[in-house]
Amino acid sequence: MRRMVEILAPYGFGALALGGWQAAVWGLHVPPYVMPGPAAIVSAYFGAHGVLDSGLLATLAVTGAALLVAAMLGLVLALLMAASPLFRAAIQPWAVIIQVTPVVALAPFIIIWVNQPFACLVICAVIVAFFPILSNTAAGLAATPQELLDLFRLNGASRWQILFQLSLPYALPDFLTGLRISGTLALVGAVVAEFVAGSGGFASGLAWQIIEASYRLEIPRMFAALVLLGMTGVAIYAALGLLEHLLLAKRNRA
Repeated sequence: MRRMVEILAPYGFGALALGGWQAAVWGLHVPPYVMPGPAAIVSAYFGAHGVLDSGLLATLAVTGAALLVAAMLGLVLALLMAASPLFRAAIQPWAVIIQVTPVVALAPFIIIWVNQPFACLVICAVIVAFFPILSNTAAGLAATPQELLDLFRLNGASRWQILFQLSLPYALPDFLTGLRISGTLALVGAVVAEFVAGSGGFASGLAWQIIEASYRLEIPRMFAALVLLGMTGVAIYAALGLLEHLLLAKRNRA
């Protein structure tokens, strides 16, 4: 019973919050161009769901491509860093510098240099998304128990055999945790890149729908796009969490 209450609690809180929001908008007679209520947002979505859904698909295409590239890039760099302390010393500071530099500052340069809209958006999203995979996987590889390392070396395993047959499977939970974090960050990076690209003339994705709606003062439509983005982020996080659960459960059964 208590478990069921815990599961339903977020939905109950959300329903109360939405009801209070709608009541406040009605009671205070707030115009929708200032603060739309949930009813106006739902109505705006169904009034423009074709455009918003196509924008969502464009954003998801960028997010998916960026997550795939970020996963491969982060995994390869983490493996190389684990295999070579010199490579780690050379690469790690630059990875940190790229991560802490705001992508909104890098996006205009990428747009100028690449000049291909989809590739520009993917590169910007990769910059945001790859670091959690890199750092988590590198930490997992470095945390391989010393006694297992000694056992493999005692049996004549090479450095690469140790890396791929011992350290990499041991670091799988850390890689999957980084992947789940990067999934939402890839969406954030895609949206930020779309904002910059939209200002530069590359119109695509939900971010552009928000910009266009703001120009027209269609505030309910802006909120509808924001709600879609939020729900998409939750869905990505949940899907990657389910993937993590399934893969780890399969590994534990093996």
